Amino acid sequence: MRINIIGIGLLGGSFAMGLRKTRPEFEFIGVEANHIHAQKAVDLGIVDKVLPLDEALAVADLSVLATPVNIIERLLPEVLDKLPAHGKVIDLGSTKQIICDKVRKHPKRSQFVAAHPMAGTENSGPDAAFATLMKGKTVVICEKESSDPQAVYLVESLFRELGMVIDYMNAVDHDLHLAYVSHLSHITSFALGLTVLGKEKDEKRIFELASTGFSSTVRLAKSSPAMWAPIFAQNKANVCQALDGYIESLQIFKDAIQHSEEHSYQLMEKANDIRRILSGIEKKSVNS
Repeated sequence: MRINIIGIGLLGGSFAMGLRKTRPEFEFIGVEANHIHAQKAVDLGIVDKVLPLDEALAVADLSVLATPVNIIERLLPEVLDKLPAHGKVIDLGSTKQIICDKVRKHPKRSQFVAAHPMAGTENSGPDAAFATLMKGKTVVICEKESSDPQAVYLVESLFRELGMVIDYMNAVDHDLHLAYVSHLSHITSFALGLTVLGKEKDEKRIFELASTGFSSTVRLAKSSPAMWAPIFAQNKANVCQALDGYIESLQIFKDAIQHSEEHSYQLMEKANDIRRILSGIEKKSVNS
């Protein structure tokens, strides 16, 4: 089987490296606009070779769009236009509604499976990829009914090879939920980084005083703007709704801190319930 990775970064690279562990007979082709990244991906053994897009599409059984979502939106119709009858394509983007809408009426829509692996780090590029990134994580497949059953079966089998838990959603619900559980956390981290950098001009002091709490909370602020700015733009209605709720919660906390220690205690105690929810998710992931 030949798999074509379009955009050899953290997700695309990890997808390939994970499958290499269980399917060494697979051949991996890369399509990469960044020449340095392309050579690095070959040197690291992520892909066997790098080809122009048209050549890679012609020979691949499966093409994986692992670029920023604005490039997926632009490139997916072109990929489907050029896809041979035997070919299939998936995307790994963090937004789904705009991407699915873009090809809803495309004559080869059934050859496309919309997927979102809920896995990642704050790092980017082929150097950031590693084989176990997706193990134990959830992958969401959207609008399964619009894809050919054989294409869905192939994609599901590959994600299971990677040790992923498969869930299904429509694109609208996916984008709404991701605004709260993923996109908002990144905005919070970016905002915290800006707040601290704006107040504390002495960078040395920041690093000297930074605790594990600060480091873990601000970690996502190291994420790639080239990846996240298009995500926020494509999902702006849901993201702004999530931000409105978050800003309201911040104001409630601010008022409690100013006026009532008991109230702030109660708010934190209520928030502690997130521990129970996350523990349940972790147990489900381990047992799946």
